[in-house]
Amino acid sequence: MSDGGAVATSLSRALRLRCPRCGETPLFRGWFSMAEACVLCGLRFERAQGYFVGAIYVNYAVTAVLALGLFFLLWGLTALSTAAELALVVPLVIVFPLWFFRYSRSLLARARVADQSRAVRRPRLIATASLAVLRWRRRWRPTRRSR
Repeated sequence: MSDGGAVATSLSRALRLRCPRCGETPLFRGWFSMAEACVLCGLRFERAQGYFVGAIYVNYAVTAVLALGLFFLLWGLTALSTAAELALVVPLVIVFPLWFFRYSRSLLARARVADQSRAVRRPRLIATASLAVLRWRRRWRPTRRSR
């Protein structure tokens, strides 16, 4: 699969809130309760306490960019007062993070699974290359001449 296809598959699984590895089982049992592991492939979603703290940062960053963008868009395109603009933006700032919570966790889980799969492949590649170099050196080792 090409890198573009892998990225599209990863994003599709994250946006559908499915298992990052197999893409079949749902990540969440309820609105805020996440499943412990995938039923099909056995991937544990939360490996340790605080595993998804990064999702909070993702959620905060997306909310901040959205709120600031909307505020300045309203400021530039409308003649609303600052109080009216805040009256439109503040409810979004309250509701959006609650809705985006699941997606930020899903995106972070997918990024970490992809990172772990690359980390698993890299040592194999290094070990294979090292073995090839050792075989080459054995084959082409210069013979020592006795004096």
